[in-house]
Amino acid sequence: MSFSSRPLSRRDALKGAALAALGYPLLRPLSMFAAAPVSLPDRTHGIRLGLASYSLNTLSVDQVIAVVSQLELKTVSLFRLHCPWGTGTVEECRTVVKKFADAGITVTSTGVVELPNDEAVVRKAFDNIKGAGLKKFVGRPTIESLPLVEKFVKEYDVIVAIHNHGPTDRYPKAADALKAIQPYDKRIGLCLDVGHGWLADEDPAASIRLARDRVYEVHLKDTRGPKDGKSADAGPVIVGRGLVDIKAVLAALVEIKFAHEVEFEYEEPVPNKVPGLAESVGYTRGLLAAM
Repeated sequence: MSFSSRPLSRRDALKGAALAALGYPLLRPLSMFAAAPVSLPDRTHGIRLGLASYSLNTLSVDQVIAVVSQLELKTVSLFRLHCPWGTGTVEECRTVVKKFADAGITVTSTGVVELPNDEAVVRKAFDNIKGAGLKKFVGRPTIESLPLVEKFVKEYDVIVAIHNHGPTDRYPKAADALKAIQPYDKRIGLCLDVGHGWLADEDPAASIRLARDRVYEVHLKDTRGPKDGKSADAGPVIVGRGLVDIKAVLAALVEIKFAHEVEFEYEEPVPNKVPGLAESVGYTRGLLAAM
């Protein structure tokens, strides 16, 4: 029986146990998030859990660092409001990345960076990202700009992971992005967003297996649907409370021995995202520990 079909009380018990292991930081003020966290045993099967900082796009860099530290996550992909990848200077980007590194957090990637068919714009992004010490970033090239992106991927030796963005995007599903990049250098790959894929009628676990050699990042999120988005109940939710088969997604990642980052991207429109993130992390750790 899948977790989604078990009685709610059992699922809540699993979440509660995992959150207890986290120390359940939900009622603490942000100013206290820098407190030393409780050490946890690694029962993740090699899955590297991190945070997409877009989840905390209303918080400052210092506040993001505090939350990530409290949740005992070690990696982060930085949204443009936290680091100006496309508009800033190399020094500005390097300074932000160092601030995270000094807190014991590795910046492994970026939020979505637009990559139009414009050599100057694309070069600036690559300069900033490579100059800040990153080996990978999430990009959104146009179909026309893919040859240009390939040129820079080869020149800079940096991975570009294309983010599928649901039914209205140029890459609705991971499969659409995979088809577009097939002729190009394998350092152009995918940032597979399981929530957007599900909304585009994609099975995220199947897509992970299909594109295993070119999936360089996964955004882990959940949604309560429906897929047409017209219901008042539609929209993103805490991981484990929606309709995405999170257990199947994690099983697929374990199966392919996924060696890159799985990042929580929590987008529910609530004033305080920290409780939802903590529950999402606890639920996911609980599922992995039970495998």
